[in-house]
Amino acid sequence: MGEEHDMTGGVLDEALRLLDELLHTQGVELDLVVVGGGAMLLAGLIERPTADLDALARVESERLQDPAPFAPELQKAIATVGAALGLVTGDGATRAWLNAGPSALLELAMLPPGFQTRLQTRRYGSALTIRVASRIDLIYLKMLAATDIRRGARRAVDIQDLHELKTTRDEAIAAGRWVARVDGRRDCFEIDVLPVLKALGVEATDDR
Repeated sequence: MGEEHDMTGGVLDEALRLLDELLHTQGVELDLVVVGGGAMLLAGLIERPTADLDALARVESERLQDPAPFAPELQKAIATVGAALGLVTGDGATRAWLNAGPSALLELAMLPPGFQTRLQTRRYGSALTIRVASRIDLIYLKMLAATDIRRGARRAVDIQDLHELKTTRDEAIAAGRWVARVDGRRDCFEIDVLPVLKALGVEATDDR
């Protein structure tokens, strides 16, 4: 089996430029909202490489839509770019370096208030628009991920990302309270949020 390499910010930017060129030749325009580690890398908020870029939504007439499933033409273009840049998995297969990420957040209305108004727009040529979640929204979504026990070992990466985002005490507590609200369980803050806050070095109680 081969070795799998994550993408640096420069490689991710180059991948998006190449994707724009392919989409342009197809006469296709694409407008995506991105979150996660890839979005943090594009925004210059972290330096660590990332495995992929998560598309939270597709934008149509300024409305956020579920991006999944990607159209076959887009999947082919993503694969072509991946092959050109050597973005492969450990077994040599072309990596899905751009994928439909946590789109369930749209369906469940689990986005921070004002999320769409804070998106930072980047245009890669004439065909591809990438809207990057703001730092505060990335903090909220990383807090949501870090409190999800189903993510297992990935939670340690989410907590590290919260450190990398230079999350302040007030931001961490506000994000934790938001997580508790969208979760809805009375003990969510105490059971799920407080351990993450402790890992961030934040002392807090459920004083809502």
